[in-house]
Amino acid sequence: MGQIHGMRIPDLDLDMLRCFVTVAEQGGFTAAGGVLGLTQSAVSLKIKRLEELVGRRVLERTSRSIALTPEGETLLAYARRILALNDEAVRRLVAPPLAGRLRLGVADHFVPRSLAPLLARFARTYPAVRLEVEVGRSHELRAALERGALDLVLGKRRDGEREGRPIWTEHVAWVAAPGWTPPEDRPIPLAMLPAGCMFRDRALAALARANLAFEVVYTSASLLGVAAAAQAGLALTVLGRSGLPPGLVEVPGLPELGTAEMCVFGDLAGRGQLVEPLIRMIRETLTGPEQAAA
Repeated sequence: MGQIHGMRIPDLDLDMLRCFVTVAEQGGFTAAGGVLGLTQSAVSLKIKRLEELVGRRVLERTSRSIALTPEGETLLAYARRILALNDEAVRRLVAPPLAGRLRLGVADHFVPRSLAPLLARFARTYPAVRLEVEVGRSHELRAALERGALDLVLGKRRDGEREGRPIWTEHVAWVAAPGWTPPEDRPIPLAMLPAGCMFRDRALAALARANLAFEVVYTSASLLGVAAAAQAGLALTVLGRSGLPPGLVEVPGLPELGTAEMCVFGDLAGRGQLVEPLIRMIRETLTGPEQAAA
C-alpha cells in the first residue's frame, strides 16, 4: 500500500480486477461466473469489495442488465493493462520456457497498427523463440505455406472456406479521406490491391450489384500504397475497420461489405506450443484498451 501526500493508497487486487473485466466483457454476473467458475453471488461479492476498495461505483445494476459507470470505464482500461502485464510476467517467469524457430507470414490487412507492438511483445516474452516475419498478401503467403517456406500464416479466410482456425471477425468498410464524396459526373474512383484480393473482389461485386459505376484508378501491391492514395483524396478504398490508419474515415451510403474471418493457417497441432501463446496475445491486443473486441 503506497502513499500520496500522506494519503494511504490501496493496492488493487488482481482477482477482483479479473472478475470486474469478465463481468464487463460478458455483460452480466451470471455469465461472468460461468467463465470464472464462480457463483453469481461470489461474483457480486468481488465487485462489491472492489467498489469499496476504490471508493467508487464501477457498475450500474438493474434487474435485467449491468452498465459501466464513467469511473468503471476508466477502471476497465487500467484493469486490462494491469492484467495483461501480470499475465506476461507470469508467462515469462513461471511458464515453461518456449524455444524454437517460427516463420510467420502476416497478411498486410492484419491489424497493421497493432502488428509491430504485438510481435515485439511476443519477442520480449519468449526471447528463446527465433521469430521470422514476412508481411504480404494472404493468398501469396498461404502459397508459401504450402511450399514449406512458412510455418504459420495469419490472414483472411476466403468466403465459404473452412480451413484455418478463426481468431476474430473483421468488419470490412469503405474508407476515404475526411470530406471525400463520390463524384456525381463520373464513375467512383477506387484504389485497390491487385486482382486476387478478397476485399477487392467483394467490393467490386457489391458496387456492380448496386448498379454503381466505378473504375480502379490506382493499384498497388502494398496496403500502405492503397491507403496513401485514399488519404490523398485520390480514390475510395476498402479496409478492415480495426486497422484504419490516420487520415481515413468510413464512407456511409455505399453497399454493405459484411465481415471477414481472420484466421491462423498451418500445422497448428504440431506447433501448438508456439501457436497458443501467439493467439492469446493477439486476442489480448484486440480486446485491450487500444482496440475494440471484434
